[in-house]
Amino acid sequence: MRYFTVDEHGQMQLAEMDKPNPGDYEVIIKVKAFGINRADLLQKQGKYPPPRGESQVLGLEVSGTLESVGSMVTAWHEGDRVCALVPGGGYAEYVRVRAEHLMPLPDNMSFSDGAGLMEVFLTAYQALFWLGKLAEGQKVLIHAGASGVGSAAIQLAKSRGAQVAITASNADKLSFCGRLGADVTINYRQQDFVDTVRERLGGVDLILDVVGGDYLNRNLRALNLDGRIVTLAILGGRFADKLDMARLLQKRATVMGSTLRNRSDAYKAELIQALNKDCLALFGQGSLMPCVDRVFSPEQIDQAHQRMARNENLGKLVIHW
Repeated sequence: MRYFTVDEHGQMQLAEMDKPNPGDYEVIIKVKAFGINRADLLQKQGKYPPPRGESQVLGLEVSGTLESVGSMVTAWHEGDRVCALVPGGGYAEYVRVRAEHLMPLPDNMSFSDGAGLMEVFLTAYQALFWLGKLAEGQKVLIHAGASGVGSAAIQLAKSRGAQVAITASNADKLSFCGRLGADVTINYRQQDFVDTVRERLGGVDLILDVVGGDYLNRNLRALNLDGRIVTLAILGGRFADKLDMARLLQKRATVMGSTLRNRSDAYKAELIQALNKDCLALFGQGSLMPCVDRVFSPEQIDQAHQRMARNENLGKLVIHW
């Protein structure tokens, strides 16, 4: 089978390896499409290695059809249309996956759409509801609202009756987020998000942050009493200069960091089951939908990586075999 490897210049190259076989509780997916994630760019740079024992091949989410199933797998059958969360190995024509890490691909959803579902919706679902405890009528601020995770988080939060504010860098991204249901859209290059959030919403109960760094102090200023901050990435830096601990105490704030890739298999299975139970019907109705910015051919994979590195995408980038 074909798969992508990284050459000495940091470029993606096609190579060949043997097709995997399933273990007793695993399946083999014939991959139709796979999603691009910022974690892939970091892994390519040597900054985000896969969990011990997992594939060194890039790729965290795929869609396709089941090529074969393990001897103990009873819930899935050859030919089923699926999307899957994988700990690595997604940039390949076939991938081995634990059966409990699958979701059925709704009939109304293409393989390209399905390839952009798992990583962002699971990350957003976990951050909003499991960690952030977002409830109906509460207010949430989502930084980088036009990103893959941001676009999923907007839809999920609105589906639970929350009020949503987002930050983004230009008018196209603000408009995109508004179409997804964001109530307040903030151009962080032209507006102070703290002032805007406090003026328009009176503060927020939850913040999903991918910036890190000195945003922590600003996030605390925008937070309501007993508010929560869930940090999912640190694009703005790993250190917060002169953290205002007094404000942290005054707000009775909870600050959490979270990743998904290095969670246990059991945790991921439980999370997938929860998303499936709560949201599969909404995906089938089109009420929730992965936002695919662009679909690339395998030959264009470096262009896809460059587009993400430049933060030009509105939602997900996908490669279709």
